[in-house]
This record gives sequence, structure tokens and C-alpha cells, in this order.
Amino acid sequence: MTRTAAREIAIQLGFSVAATGQQPEEALFAFFEPAHYASLAEESDIYSEGPSAKDMDFIRRSVTGVASHRTELDAYIGKYAKGWRTERISRSAAAVLRQAMYEILYMPDVPNASAINEAIDLAKGYEDREVVAFINGILGGFYRGEVETPQPQESTAQPEEAMPETDELPPEPVLPEEDEAPEEDEGAGE
Repeated sequence: MTRTAAREIAIQLGFSVAATGQQPEEALFAFFEPAHYASLAEESDIYSEGPSAKDMDFIRRSVTGVASHRTELDAYIGKYAKGWRTERISRSAAAVLRQAMYEILYMPDVPNASAINEAIDLAKGYEDREVVAFINGILGGFYRGEVETPQPQESTAQPEEAMPETDELPPEPVLPEEDEAPEEDEGAGE
């Protein structure tokens, strides 16, 4: 099973726990009951193989962690969903957002770029383009506002030379090409 498949299962379980109020451990037990899990293979290829011990650990940490931090994660969603009331956000979009934010905040073994990029990719399977763009905007704002830290300016003993006044803008920073592959998740492709 790939990390992407494990992440999608975690999102689906997180959605279910949030919608039903079921305890995470109960939901995990029922979902992975052998007969139930085998029946899911007819619905989607992500269930064609069972999770490895490593995948199961990721899924369990995600589902229980998202549930225990739901109030905090929903507050972040509300904070960065500018112009949207939280109750207007679809349940599937909220499940994707919670999963990505949880990974960024509490799963240091998952690269932040992977958490965000895969959340966007998985959202494409559940939501239309406008909602996917909305999710992307929330995760971008969340990352910039909560994770990135501004680098302090070092003071120098000598005063800087005054910049000549001009209407010209400084050159744009050089960013990586969009074609560059994102960092691989540890365990991807397993």
C-alpha cells in the first residue's frame, strides 16, 4: 500500500468519525474487520491490499490524532477560511484540511510539502476545482501563518548605505520550476 492510499483511508475514517461521533478506535476496528475491508475492494483499488504495520500505524495515528485535536484544527480552518463560515465548508473538504494540518503540526516524519500536495491531489477526487483551490488557499495561509517563521535580521555594526530612490522594483526571486517533483514521503510506493 502506498502512503497516498494510507492517507486517503485516514481521511475517509476521519470523515466518518467526525460525521458519526464514533470513537476513533471503534471506527478503526470496524473498518479493518476482515470481511468489511475485503468488501471495500469492490468499491476502490485503494482497498485491494491491506495496510502494512507501518501503514496501519500511520492511519491509526492520523485518525486518533485528528479526532483528539479536532477543535484546534477547526479553529485553524476558521482562521484561514477568509470570507467563509466554517459550517459552509463541506465535510470532505474539512476532513482533507484536518488531515493535512494534523500531519504538518504533529507528524514530523511527514514532509510538509507532501502533506499539502497530497491533500490537494486527494481533494481533487472529492471536490470541484473551486473547492480544491479553496483548500489550497487555506493550507497555504495556514503554512505561512503557523509554520514558517520569519528569519530575524542580523544587526551590523556599520550602517547600511542608503538605497537610491527609484521607481524600479527589485528583481523577482527565482523559484523552483513547477515541473520539479515534490519530495517523496517516507514510505511512498510501498
